[in-house]
Amino acid sequence: MTVFKPLDPEQASPVASGHRFDGERHWAAAIDLGFTRREEPGGGVTRLTRARHQGPLRVQRPFYPEPREAGGEAGSCHVYLLHPPGGLVSGDALSINAEVGAGARALITTPAANKLYRADSHGVAWAQHTRLSVDTGGELEWLPQETIAFDGSRGVQSTEIALEKEARCLGWEVLALGRPAGALPFVSGHLEQRFSLMQAGRPLWHERQLLDPTHPRFAGRWGQGGARVQATLWAVGLEDEASAVALLREALPASPRWAATVRQGVLLLRYLGEERDEAWHLCQAAWAQLRPRLLGREACVPRIWLT
Repeated sequence: MTVFKPLDPEQASPVASGHRFDGERHWAAAIDLGFTRREEPGGGVTRLTRARHQGPLRVQRPFYPEPREAGGEAGSCHVYLLHPPGGLVSGDALSINAEVGAGARALITTPAANKLYRADSHGVAWAQHTRLSVDTGGELEWLPQETIAFDGSRGVQSTEIALEKEARCLGWEVLALGRPAGALPFVSGHLEQRFSLMQAGRPLWHERQLLDPTHPRFAGRWGQGGARVQATLWAVGLEDEASAVALLREALPASPRWAATVRQGVLLLRYLGEERDEAWHLCQAAWAQLRPRLLGREACVPRIWLT
């Protein structure tokens, strides 16, 4: 049985939330998820055994859309992470923690795009920190829908991934800057993205990216090149990364806007272009190709993507 209960405020955030309207505003929200593999009649199954929250972060009940394997093992536990406000404003501080136990299988996604709104008159930033951990033999797919940064947005997004040996993980981040369709391009603001991926205590991938439209690197061909959409997909645990890269290059539409490589056992696919839909479909197509190799199961599209 899943336990849904509030987080202890002292565990959720070191700074108490408060409805202030000056430069010290701070509205915290946190969620802490735990997935455990259990032996049940019919075979092994992953259960969401911990779901604690503070503020407007929730999960819907787990879904099990995948068929059982021949030996009775259930597919991944699908969970939808909900943030009812729909985006981050000045002073928001979101903390997301998900732990996948030994042998457990989890897929986490979101029902809609995450929006990063324009900073207030005090220029107060928002913050979002995600920590994902996978124990030995566990599997995690982190597949959020895209993030849209409005003009003038200010904040830091950080993602930390800690894997044990023989753990598998595939995830992505898709970021769209501004709203060109509404004649509102991203011409001001400051975003910082941080990624850290460790396995068995060994660093595999560390990255820090600053997105400032007033800096020369934003428009320079040696940097962002003025592109308004970017995406990164990663996969850890593939038996043959080189052949997986070759598969992507053969199966995905050829384009100068994306490339795939392997670094320190991490397969990385990057997109830099102008179209959110192109980036999203590219990541989804790459996932469909990689999942059978990584997890031994065909891709099972979360039904929330189809609504």
